[in-house]
Parts: sequence; C-alpha cells; structure tokens
Amino acid sequence: MSIVLTEFARPRLFPRTPRANTIQDCSAEQFVQHLNTHAPFKVLDGYAPFCKLHVYENWTSTRCLTVPITVANQHQLRSGYEARNRDELPVLVRWFEGVESPVADYLVVILYSAEQLAKEGTHITAGWGIVGCIYTAEPEEVPMAPITMMRNALGVEEGGSGVPLDREAYARAVAFWEANANWRG
Repeated sequence: MSIVLTEFARPRLFPRTPRANTIQDCSAEQFVQHLNTHAPFKVLDGYAPFCKLHVYENWTSTRCLTVPITVANQHQLRSGYEARNRDELPVLVRWFEGVESPVADYLVVILYSAEQLAKEGTHITAGWGIVGCIYTAEPEEVPMAPITMMRNALGVEEGGSGVPLDREAYARAVAFWEANANWRG
C-alpha cells in the first residue's frame, strides 16, 4: 500500500507556522515515510468503503486532539466560524484556549482511496491519500465532528465526500463532542 499526503491535509497537519496542537517532531516528508515503511498497529474501517484508518503507536510528542469538558475548564471554551480552506463555507467550531492535553498514545491516520480523491477533484500518485489524523489516548477513532458529517452529506461540491448522513453515527458523535472539545496551542 502506498500513501501520500494530500494538499488538503498538509496545512492542517503541518502548518507553515508550527502549532502545539499539530504533528510534532517530524516533517511532512518524514511522517509519510514512516507510514510507508512501518506497519500500522491496527487498521480500522472508516465511515465509508473508500476510507481506512491506520492506527500507529505515537512515535512523536504530538498531544491528544481533544480534551474533556469539565466544570474547571469550560470557561476556556471559545467558538467561531471557520472554513478548512478558502473553497469551503465557514461553519461554527469550538475549541479550548489555555488548555493543554497529554501526549497522545496513538496517531490514527485517516486515508481515502485514490478513486475517491479523484471524485473529489484531487489526483494522487499513490493508492491512498492522507486526509487527516487523529491524535488520541486509545487506538480507536474519535467520532467525526457532526458538522463534518453534514458537510460530507452535502456532497463534493461543498467540500464533502457525498456519503449520506448516518443518524446513529451522528447521535454518537454529538454525545462525544458535547463532552469534549479540541484545543489550540
């Protein structure tokens, strides 16, 4: 299996100005090389047949993506409208400021097949492309954000994948994201 980093994922995982809440201790090229030369700890099916999740034991100092919301930290939650890139509509997101999570035990790399990426207008030179990565304490997927599920259901024209909304998965995601939030360093 050959893996490349998509231009969609590059600025989110390896921004020009490094941030504490992105992948640490390696370049984008070193990250991709590691994925192509080390077997994953575990492989999970994604939300659609074209999506696979490769779980790796964290070899970096990258911190967990999410933090539980508590009475002690809820005052540090912030929100705003943001787009993932200039072609997408801004959506409401929330995050912690001034909160730091522990170092992640696992990196869950989200891969889309070359065929799906081509449908979305991205052509790659490998069988699979990285579209994201979840940094977590458990070797499992963190539920996709509900707004991402909705964007996917809207179709590729709006930055999604065209996969219809799964109400049960959406309810599980809402339960998780009501109790947790991302953080920014």
